[in-house]
Amino acid sequence: MSVPTSMRVGPFAPTELPKKRYILFYVFLIWISIIPIMLQFWLYWQFLWDYQRPIHFYIYLPLFAFFCYVELVLISLIFARILLSVVNTIHKPREGVFLRDKSDKNYRYWCIRNTIKRWPVWLAHKFPFPFLDNLCFKMFGVKTTFTNSLFEGWVDTEFIEFGENVVVGQSSHIQSSVIMGNLLIVRKTVIEDDVRIGTHAVVMPGTHIGKRASLSTWSLTTVGQELESGWIYHGVPARKFKKNRFFEDGLEDKIQFKAETQERLEEIYKKYYRKHQAEHVSYVERLKPAPEKED
Repeated sequence: MSVPTSMRVGPFAPTELPKKRYILFYVFLIWISIIPIMLQFWLYWQFLWDYQRPIHFYIYLPLFAFFCYVELVLISLIFARILLSVVNTIHKPREGVFLRDKSDKNYRYWCIRNTIKRWPVWLAHKFPFPFLDNLCFKMFGVKTTFTNSLFEGWVDTEFIEFGENVVVGQSSHIQSSVIMGNLLIVRKTVIEDDVRIGTHAVVMPGTHIGKRASLSTWSLTTVGQELESGWIYHGVPARKFKKNRFFEDGLEDKIQFKAETQERLEEIYKKYYRKHQAEHVSYVERLKPAPEKED
């Protein structure tokens, strides 16, 4: 069967299984994590089901289902972590550029690691509360904190380091690995404190985003790109757009959000923030050639 055109330079994310034989890891994790839940449901049925008065069974069922889902994620995480420890003992994950071929050991084990992680990551991401996502990242070795909002995007699960108060927009991708043609590129991605990443943005492997920087919507960084602290970046590839005034030191105190009236708040806002906007020269304007001087 011919390979679809869209797959000839992919996959671009580890959610796609590169090798069918690795699905055995996936099936094992599903099986081993569902069995305890089935046994608990059987016990729940035995204790609470009553044909005469089934009301108690149905009243507590939503709460029971909630705890069962959390337990399912935790069990799958524990067994996935055990499998990863064994796999990483055999072949330690490493950064570099590798050949996308079964003969390349780094590529093979990258496929295995991503296959093992897929089930618990998918479960955690479908949970309506984001704390399971952060717990999942922590167990797989991603440096992050529970103050970060990573729930809306897709984040790779190795060679990623987050600071505090990081927000990742909806459908954004934070990658530490990418496939380009027949090459697999794996590099550590670092995102420092107070960074904002807009919706549908893509952070490529090796990117280093400094404190209080922002990557705007639909933007794309290049492999190994450095984003300077305190700047807003925009475009494909991402380039400096303007200073990030939203995190300017002392700006909150100057604006005084506790102003007594809306008119007073608008007056302060115009004085401090719009003044910055008026002084700003856009990237497009900076690219325009300077007017020729008349002789």
